[in-house]
Formats: sequence, C-alpha cells, structure tokens
Amino acid sequence: MRLRTRPLFALGAAGALAVSLAACSAPSGGSDDALVLADAYELGGYNPIAGYGAAGEAKIYDGLLRLTGGDGMPGFAPALATELPTPNADASVWTAPLRSGVRFSDGSDFDAADVVATYRAILDPASASEARSSFSMIEQVEAVDPATVRFTLRHPYAAFPTKLLIGIVPAESVATPGPATDSPLNTAPIGTGPYRLDTLDPTRAVFVANEDYWGGAPAVKRLTLLYVPDDNTRAQRMAAGELDGTTLPPLLAATFADRPAMSVRANTSADWRGVSMPAADPVAGDPAVRLALNHAVDRQAMIDNVLGGYGRPAYTPIPEVYGESHNPAVTFAFDRAEAERILDSAGWRLGADGVRAKDGVRARFTVMYNSTDTLRRDLAMAFASDAKRVGVEVDLEALSWDRIEPRIEKAGILLGGGSEPYDPDTQAYRTLHSPAADPAASSPYDNASRHTDAEIDTLLDQARRTTDPAARASAYRAVQAEYAQDPSHVFLVHLDHTYVVPESGWSMSGPILEPHTHGVTWGPWWSLQTWTRR
Repeated sequence: MRLRTRPLFALGAAGALAVSLAACSAPSGGSDDALVLADAYELGGYNPIAGYGAAGEAKIYDGLLRLTGGDGMPGFAPALATELPTPNADASVWTAPLRSGVRFSDGSDFDAADVVATYRAILDPASASEARSSFSMIEQVEAVDPATVRFTLRHPYAAFPTKLLIGIVPAESVATPGPATDSPLNTAPIGTGPYRLDTLDPTRAVFVANEDYWGGAPAVKRLTLLYVPDDNTRAQRMAAGELDGTTLPPLLAATFADRPAMSVRANTSADWRGVSMPAADPVAGDPAVRLALNHAVDRQAMIDNVLGGYGRPAYTPIPEVYGESHNPAVTFAFDRAEAERILDSAGWRLGADGVRAKDGVRARFTVMYNSTDTLRRDLAMAFASDAKRVGVEVDLEALSWDRIEPRIEKAGILLGGGSEPYDPDTQAYRTLHSPAADPAASSPYDNASRHTDAEIDTLLDQARRTTDPAARASAYRAVQAEYAQDPSHVFLVHLDHTYVVPESGWSMSGPILEPHTHGVTWGPWWSLQTWTRR
C-alpha cells in the first residue's frame, strides 16, 4: 500500500513564475508523429515479473486481456487471448485461447509456454516479486496446447479477468530464477506491445512504434518520456512549449485552465488517500478513537483546499463508480460534536492542555508519510489539525518508505490505494481483509491497520467466490455497512488525476477509470496506440 503518487505543488512565488511564462507551441506542433511527455516517475523498471503494468497500462507489453474505456467501470476485451477466458461452473478453473502469429520485439514467437512462464515467475519466491500476493489465488498455470492456457485457482475467484492484464514476456527471459529487480527486463524489456524501447538513460526513455504490431502499427511513431520529478519544473517546461503533455498536481494544473491552446484534463480514479490506524497502538487502536476521527475530519475542506476541488470524499475504499457494489448509506458526517461525544463516552477526558487522556494514556499517536510526497504531507497536516480540534494529538513524521515499513504495526501511515481498481475485490480485499496468516504471502502494506473483523472477512470471501453479480454486490454493500460500525482506517479522499495537454491534431480516446498509479502512461495517453489524425 505504499503505492507512489504525485506530490502536490504548494503554489507560491516560484509557482506563479512557472505559470506566468508565455506559452509557445508544443514540440510536435500538433502535426508530427512524435510526442514528448514529462513524468515524475523514475524511468526503467519495465519488468512485469516485478509488477510493472499490472493494471494493463504498459505500452511495450500485452496481457491476455486489455481494458476498454468509457464512463464508469471499464470492461475487458481480448488482447493476446482471442476471446474472454471461460470459467468452469464455480470460477475455479479459467481457460483462454491464444492469438496466433504474434511475435515479441526480439523476433521470437508467442505461445502458451510464454504465458505459463510469466505467471510462474511472478509466483516463484525466488523472484521476490512485489506483485506475488496479488496473484496468490493461482495454484497452477499450464499449457493445454501451444494456443491454449489453463489457470487452476486455489479457490473460486470471480474477479480473475483483472489478473490477465499484466504483460507477457518470453519464456526464455525468465528461464533462470532470480530476483525480479535484477532482471535485464527492467531496462531491456521484450514484449508484444504496440511500442518497443529504443533508448534509455536516467532522464529520458524513447519508445518507437512496433511496425509489426499484431493490432496494427500505431500512428504516433515516437514517444519520448522525460523524468522530471519536480512539479514546478514540469510546469515551467510545459508553459515554455517544451512538452506535449505532463501530469501536474491539481492546484498547479488548474493555473493552465485559461491559457490559450491549453487543456486541463481531470480523470476520475478509484485512487484513495487515507490514514491507517494500527490496532497495536493504545490510542489509534481504540475503536472509539477510530470512529471519532472519522467524524472529526473535514473531507470537503481537504478536497477544496488541498485538491483544488479535484476529488471526492472517501469513507471506504469503494466509491460510487462501483455501482451496485457501492453502499451510499455508509458515510461519516463531519460532526465535531459527535466526535467529542464518542470520545467522552469511551472515557477519553479532555485535559487542561486540550489533549485527552484515558487511564493515564495520553491521546497521542504518530502518522508517517512519504517525505517526497507533498500531497500526502498536506493531507496529513489537515488530518492532524482536525484531530487536535477534538483533543487527539497526532505527531507527523516525514520518512522514506524503507524507514516507514518497519513501523507499520506501531504507527499510522498516510496511505494511497486502488492499484488494481477494476473489480470491487481488487479494490477492497487486501485493504480490509484480516492480515494474512503467512506474512510472506502478502505485502506488508496490506491491511496496514492490522485490524481483524470476522464478518468482513466472511463477506469478502463470499463475494470473491461467487459469480452471481447480484450476490457479489450485496456482499460488498454489507462489507461497507459492517466496516462503518468499527472502521479500521480514516479514509479521506478519492482523487481526480489532473493532466495538462496542448491543442493537437490528434483524435484521442476518452478517459478511463484510473488506478493509483497515474502519470503519462494514463491520462489522455492511456490508449496512445489507438490515436488517429483528425
């Protein structure tokens, strides 16, 4: 759950300078077949075995399935599979026919052996893959024949199509077991996708169209990605006409809204921010404190002042976009008086210094946030301010992820989530289900609060094991109702991701529901290979 996000730019003198620069035409002029985009993500790490492109966003790889766009929840369409996979009666075995005549970028032929090798490598403990827990329902993957693959699961799993978006690599590239982070695929990827990596250095990656792509050669022939981690610098370069697009934090992106020939795009996501409340802490682990703080936080003020209006309140991980699986009755009204009443009733008495205490324990705990992410910083500060108003003192610590991880069970974290949001199961299960009995089978950030609720566990397990859509939706609504009685987190906001693009001569596809991981692989560019000239 450490999932990285864009830092938020605090608009000040430097920011005013950045957006006051005169705009000029973008490098492509809207008529070339090349794009230059700037992102805040480091370049490289292009290895699906390590989890790259798990939500289907990779341009250099294909999964068995791909996402389709549009409003609301996206659908699935065949990619390296020729049709959607067929489940058996209880969704514990899934079979997929594969596309023939497909070649990898190294010239080798694609077949079922490559699918088998890819998934086995993800699941191999030797790979030490961060994605392994996400695929833990797979017991066996086998090639029925060169054009057919079969997945046998440990239990029925209705959301299995979400696990078929990750890119497939050649079997030869993963023939030798070893850590995924050490694989040559990280810097020399081999895929079947519409683009291939041409050159890579720490600040620039150049991708070129795969002219032999089975889906047809893309019209955009060259894509250059620049690593520009500073938001203000990306804004300056965008305003100066050096870029064909970038991702910017909401307040900074909004300053481009009235600029000639510029467009601000805000895409809905299932990406959330919230605070874990560790069960082992005597304050954060108290059910009354957790419930009170859910009423004490002013989510709308955070949206208005921190997100610039680009977001929605979050009460659980499941927002309205999930349709019948969303429970609109589950909210926590912003009500400081109610928060104080809950704390008073639980014995947390207000002291002369404005901080409560109970049985000699001061109402004080720590919330950590990643030191490079100013959006999380600003949300953490707003959370701490709201908590202090009802007598709970929150100490904030800005740390690197390697210093946060050892303290997950002892301190709260300003978390982000929604990395695979294309089913309620992948959106909520790892956040709300009781911690795994085997820590090696899950990410340490799964259920970072370490809270257990047997009823929620039962409902989540029922929902993932049935294929009846109505039964699944009912179970997820019940999960949210049960959660509201004893919340394990303080969910704050669902983000809208914001991007800036100049006018161009390209016809782009519409938006898609975006996961936590955003940037220039998403936004207007999520289906770059389908763009056509106007």
